[in-house]
Amino acid sequence: MIPKINAPGRRTIGLLAYLYGPGKHEEHTDPHLVASFDGLSPDPGRDPAVTLKDLQLLLDQPVQALPAHQRPRQHVWHCSVRAAPDDRTLTDDEWASIARRLTAATGIDPGGGDAGCRWAAVRHADDHIHILATLVREDGGRPDDYRSGKRAQTECRLIERELGLTRVNVGDGTAARRPTSAERHKADRKKRERTAREELRETVRSAVAGADSDTEFFDRLMRAGLLVRRRLAPSGDPLGYTVALPGDRNKDGEPVFYSGSKLAPDLSLPRIRERFTPATEQGTRPDPDDGDQARRRAVSSPASARRATTEAAWSALLVIDQGEDSSVAGQLAAASEVLDALATTSAAHTRRELREAASAFERVARSHIRAEHHHDRALRQAARDLVHSGPALGRGEDGASTAMAIDMLFFLALAAANWHAKHHHAQQATAARQTAAHLRAAYHNAAGPPLGALYQQGRRLARPLHVQQAAAVREAAPHLAERVLAEPGWYALAATLTEARQSGHEPTTLLTEATRRRELDSAESVSDVLIWRIRRLADLPASATTAPATGTAPTSTTRKATKAPNQQEGRRRTR
Repeated sequence: MIPKINAPGRRTIGLLAYLYGPGKHEEHTDPHLVASFDGLSPDPGRDPAVTLKDLQLLLDQPVQALPAHQRPRQHVWHCSVRAAPDDRTLTDDEWASIARRLTAATGIDPGGGDAGCRWAAVRHADDHIHILATLVREDGGRPDDYRSGKRAQTECRLIERELGLTRVNVGDGTAARRPTSAERHKADRKKRERTAREELRETVRSAVAGADSDTEFFDRLMRAGLLVRRRLAPSGDPLGYTVALPGDRNKDGEPVFYSGSKLAPDLSLPRIRERFTPATEQGTRPDPDDGDQARRRAVSSPASARRATTEAAWSALLVIDQGEDSSVAGQLAAASEVLDALATTSAAHTRRELREAASAFERVARSHIRAEHHHDRALRQAARDLVHSGPALGRGEDGASTAMAIDMLFFLALAAANWHAKHHHAQQATAARQTAAHLRAAYHNAAGPPLGALYQQGRRLARPLHVQQAAAVREAAPHLAERVLAEPGWYALAATLTEARQSGHEPTTLLTEATRRRELDSAESVSDVLIWRIRRLADLPASATTAPATGTAPTSTTRKATKAPNQQEGRRRTR
């Protein structure tokens, strides 16, 4: 249950006209009163003899009783209370009780013999009510409505428990601003899946990912097709910015601009600049003749960028587990950039889930713990490399390295969920778990072809090699061995261990290191996780590119990658 308290207004009759009217898009049905300050207020919705003016005069009486110079200019208090989509439909009596509890909790009508304001609760839909009050008490004083929004939230948490409604996580004021009803209706009229505010927020986040200067950031915004206005200091340096979609116009035909801070708290220009490296702060562009390193980064391949992302995510995991809170917050902010960049540059069959993961992780990256950005350079550079390396193919080394990176980012999302839960950041912890779910879905889409090719290689291994690799698993991870050997991914793991041995590595040593690096209980397939960790530790290509030793010459059939096996076929294992 979500209460929303709006800024005070001036005209009681204007708000009543909206609440009892048809709505902006004929969405209001059966507007009627469910409760009021005295339980006797006239209802223009159910009594044809009563007008909106009658109710307005009754509510405004304490205001009008004051001398004109003492009347508050903004005297109309307005709170909407909405149930969750999955909640049952509440009765009028239940909504009336909710309205009385919220007006008491917020100080509008405290009860207990204390003077209160006049108020009315109107219902014009199944899932919500509106509470209107006039901010002058019966004794002529002002109500104690300080932090009424916070008090309403606290009362709604109690109501949810008592009525068995969906439990909403407590907010901390760091979430991005929700689209307004008008913005949602406008998106519906234009047949857009998302509002202009949401589209702009995603585009701006993508422009921030790995950017290293004001100039680069603004160039990306304009290349993305946005209308950009900069607020400049007398020196000509940018102080802020606003953006608009070219097709989003107001009633006068003018573009609707949003400032970065109105899109999300961390998208204001000063907050974005905090992420830039010291050499490029305050909008200075890196020297184009700064050396070969910048040129190497510019030509980084999609696959190598994803390998670098995997390494950077592993380093970030260590910080999340052991680092100071400010450093962890910086790593989470940079990881958000990585997810934005990965979603933008990945192949179509993984892009949707990666976009959803990036959108969810945006909430994970913001809390009241201020981010320290001095130690997040590896992740920010990984985001930059992803952007500059360009779109990745969904096959070969590009596709396999994408699966490898997603696998590591999945564990990072789980670590973020645990860190936020430890700090009692309920909304962020929930968003991190949602991110992990989307990453898991993206992983399944990305990992099928490369694991299928490895599976075929493993199926064709000579029996002595199967026995040898199974023995290595039992020696290195006796507590996991039977689970690993029973998984469909075992054959792909056996092929990876064989490839690692051919490259000069000891499989038992690699397995010991891979199982020691991080927990595996949350993995759907332990063998999958071990494959990516071992291929990374042994510096093997992410995709299967060499034929394993089988005791016979490789054939074209041996080299052909097929789809991953079904569960039943994968259960036949070498013991």
